[in-house]
Amino acid sequence: MTGPLAVGPLRLWPPVVLAPMAGVTNAPFRTLCRRYGAGLFVSEMVLAKALLYGSRRTRRMLSFAPHESPRSVQLYGTDPMTVGEAVRRLVDDAEVDHIDLNFGCPAAKVTRRGGGAAVPARPLLLAAIVREAVRAAEGVPVTMKFRIGLWDGVTTFLDAGRIGAEEGCSAVALHARTAEQQYSGEADWRAIGELKSAVQGIPVLGNGDIWAAGDALAMLAETGCDGVVIGRGCLGRPWLFRDLADAFEGRPVRAAPALGEVAAVLREHAELLVEHFDGEQGVRELRKHTGWYLTGYPVGGEVRRRLANVTALDELNDVLAGLDPTVAPVPGVERLTRGHTHGPRRVVLPDGYLERVDDGRPWDSEADVCVSGG
Repeated sequence: MTGPLAVGPLRLWPPVVLAPMAGVTNAPFRTLCRRYGAGLFVSEMVLAKALLYGSRRTRRMLSFAPHESPRSVQLYGTDPMTVGEAVRRLVDDAEVDHIDLNFGCPAAKVTRRGGGAAVPARPLLLAAIVREAVRAAEGVPVTMKFRIGLWDGVTTFLDAGRIGAEEGCSAVALHARTAEQQYSGEADWRAIGELKSAVQGIPVLGNGDIWAAGDALAMLAETGCDGVVIGRGCLGRPWLFRDLADAFEGRPVRAAPALGEVAAVLREHAELLVEHFDGEQGVRELRKHTGWYLTGYPVGGEVRRRLANVTALDELNDVLAGLDPTVAPVPGVERLTRGHTHGPRRVVLPDGYLERVDDGRPWDSEADVCVSGG
């Protein structure tokens, strides 16, 4: 890298983007990650139709921390007009600074209605959605994220990248797995390099299997991509963004923290969630994070059980106070899997979907029935 990553008018250094993750990348988590390093920190996926209908849950997901900048939202939808109107709302009402379009979700409840990772298999529809989003954004940068394809025999990423560039996207990002893979196996970084060679004029970002800061540098070196997208690697490890900043600046990357530092970050995360969700719900939201934070630390099953069932901040503090702060993680802790591991799974599509790939219309009017967040 010779300079910051340019995404429209945004200049990002280091060239790092937090991937949208359902139930994870809310304002408290983004705040925590941002304290460790700079970059672009994207919200949970917001459903275009739910946004237009004024969904209460969606409104909460569109909340930002004080002084959060740039404000970044990922949007999902299958109807070009609906997506376009949702983008207008985001720009005018939420005053967002960046919009990412989701064309990579592999969930059956999404693809069976022609959404998510299914959309790039119908290039005319993909182009129509991107076109309307860019038009409605009126200069706010729009990016798109997608997968290699549906399965090995149906790859769509090269056409998707070209469409993104032609229709005015400011950058494109590739999760280097197929929808069939879901989150299993290894990401195919070669596809990121192919996409970089095929797409001209805009940055190409790579996503998949970045567990440590060195992986990000390796991806850029191997593929020529312009930046990286960080997903599961930062679950329970928001300090990964500090490590990435150090690596990109040529500084030594620090050793994984001892348990005392992990407990302090976990406590801060809890306090941010409680403030954001106004009490008990914030503690419930914390529960899924506790196992991720403690992955690789020998604390015992009873501690893990108590944290997974914690009901109040005082209870959390009692458990954390009983931990030995000097305990070190096992070697290679950063590569222990956190988050989704399922796959491979058969991709569920509407009947006859691949027989009509030249049809630019949404598959059906109910394609957006899933709720915001995935």
